[in-house]
Amino acid sequence: MKQVLSRKYIFFLMGAFVLSAMPLCAQQGTNRYIPVGSMQQPESGLFWPEGQAIPHFATPSSPLDGLDLDKAQLPDEERVMFTSLQGLVNREKPRLFLLERAQEGKYKWAKILNLSVEEISGDNRFELIKKYRDVLKGVVLYDPEKNIHYANLASTIAGLDGLLPVTPRIYEQLKGAQIDLPVMADLTKLPYTHTTEIYDYLYENYWNRCTHRLLVSQPPVRGYVRDLAVAAGTAVVWLDARVWSENIVLRKFLKTMQPGNSIVTGWFPEERSGVGMTAEYGLSTIPSDFYENATVYGGMSHLISYPAVPKMPKLENKIYLAIFLSDGDNVQYCQHAMSQLWDKQGRGSIPINWTISPGLVDFGPGLLNYYYATASSNDFFASGPSGLGYALIYDAHNYVWNSTSGTNFTPYAKLTQRYLEKSGLRVITVWDEVNDEQRSAYARNCRYLYGVTLQDWEKHPYKLSPKIQDNRLSFMPNFPCYASGVDVIYSLWKDTIARFDGSEPLFLSAQGESWKMGPDNIVALKKQLEDLSPSNIVICRGDHFFNLYNEAHHLPFNLTLSSAVKVTASPADTPAELASDGSPSEKHLWISSEKSGKAWIQFDFKEPYLVSRYVVRHAERAGLSPCLNTRSFMLEVSLDGKTWSRADTQMGNTLAVTDVDVAPVKARYVRLTITDPGEDGIARIGDVEIYGSKCVD
Repeated sequence: MKQVLSRKYIFFLMGAFVLSAMPLCAQQGTNRYIPVGSMQQPESGLFWPEGQAIPHFATPSSPLDGLDLDKAQLPDEERVMFTSLQGLVNREKPRLFLLERAQEGKYKWAKILNLSVEEISGDNRFELIKKYRDVLKGVVLYDPEKNIHYANLASTIAGLDGLLPVTPRIYEQLKGAQIDLPVMADLTKLPYTHTTEIYDYLYENYWNRCTHRLLVSQPPVRGYVRDLAVAAGTAVVWLDARVWSENIVLRKFLKTMQPGNSIVTGWFPEERSGVGMTAEYGLSTIPSDFYENATVYGGMSHLISYPAVPKMPKLENKIYLAIFLSDGDNVQYCQHAMSQLWDKQGRGSIPINWTISPGLVDFGPGLLNYYYATASSNDFFASGPSGLGYALIYDAHNYVWNSTSGTNFTPYAKLTQRYLEKSGLRVITVWDEVNDEQRSAYARNCRYLYGVTLQDWEKHPYKLSPKIQDNRLSFMPNFPCYASGVDVIYSLWKDTIARFDGSEPLFLSAQGESWKMGPDNIVALKKQLEDLSPSNIVICRGDHFFNLYNEAHHLPFNLTLSSAVKVTASPADTPAELASDGSPSEKHLWISSEKSGKAWIQFDFKEPYLVSRYVVRHAERAGLSPCLNTRSFMLEVSLDGKTWSRADTQMGNTLAVTDVDVAPVKARYVRLTITDPGEDGIARIGDVEIYGSKCVD
């Protein structure tokens, strides 16, 4: 059976089509020009530099060979075999596409991402093994009847040695199909029958050959991200942290991994014990236990096109509400359930804060680009717990601090900052709480953040209260958190809202369980709340919420988000407004090829503020060459637009982002003047942010 899917969605501005349109940059010492982005999209093999959480893969073939594992009703051992085969095949170049769940629609993502899939029938599935015989050096034989966890051991060895993991039954079937593969490793001869013995054996004999940058925790009867484990050459384990003997073995793996450079993916037998243990070692988990085709979607272009950010409403003495939907840390939720919620009636009619995983930059950049390209101005995206991957810092259910110091937490915060900036996510939902030292680590190392929400599970004798760190980063409790419906939010907010007297702004944040509520429910909630306090309810995007909160508390906020700001510029090829529309993407660049003088961008905030920080995102943040970054520029300030003083000067810049705290200065006007635009003489500015606080007389 042949099914070819090649429909293009004309509204979808996915990064895969950006490469061909990229500016060209001369290689030093030659006259040959190359597309800069091509250096990060390998023709074959993996691209996995330091600082990148998950490997990137080559561009997928067209068509891909497809197999529907559910339709074929394959037993668990064959799912293990085919997802392992997928990893071996796709690490050279994505050519194999497998379906196991796809509740959002069998080929929905394939259609959206313009992937062509040629599906074969389950009866002919062994033809795939024949086709890709050249990537196989043989088989690793295991017996699941002795212990099912031998499947994970076999998968681990398969990835290291290029072997196909098979049971004796499957091996006989392969031989009957004239597929002659030698047995290169025979696990059926091992004497181990206990789970801990098998993983101890894996640790002692194979872990030193595995990459320690990734560990996949996945049940031995499940496929899904097994392809990623095999392709990356890491171990697959399934150990229960609640069982002391298994807890000890799991710790052996985790303690040899590096905070800030290593990630756990998959899932655990129990959430809080598993995620909590990884947090002890400064590691985080990207949940992905039902994520399909990681080695295919990881081969899409990794240039993320952020949507423009609408201006925030004027601050008034009203009730500002932020409602977050849960579970976006799980990339399988982003692939499956969120995709269905996204299509529900009511989305776009009211601000909704969708949690999503920064890990999609690696796992599925095409998925992230799709959500961004189809988002309305009312759709805001925030990171799920607690940044890049789920780190359960404090377990409020069991009253346990899994991470107390900054020694391991700071590398995690730094890794999170890199992925927040890559993914364009400016708010984090932390499960469950952070201490003073960790708040400080977020404030110091995650400067891209506008704010952080915390989970108030109502398990304290007191309510969590808002906190402000380093005079800039606000931490706001979600009350309620993980609400099972909008009725729960209403019941906890109704008395506070009914008592609102309009003397000062009120800020409330809540999180709802995404499995039990959607856009239509939030629209209904707003109507209920308006009955309690007519004309006072403002439901907010997360970026607006935290900037308004800071403004109300006389803290620095992003002045360029103000609806009152007026942006002007020297003669340019693109509108001045693009310099502060919240998106540094290529289609949102402010570009000036003016040769006769200095290029400049000017902001009029209509009233004086105490300006204390500015951020400039250069060409590299749009995916262009670093040689096109703005080299030299200065920031000037003025109260009247006539007399100017210099607040900062930057010379010889090579960074993609300039983020500078300046001595606080009272100013209504701020001007960025570019004195050296970069290698080709053309000024390119992705985005400018100016931070200031209200002047207090």
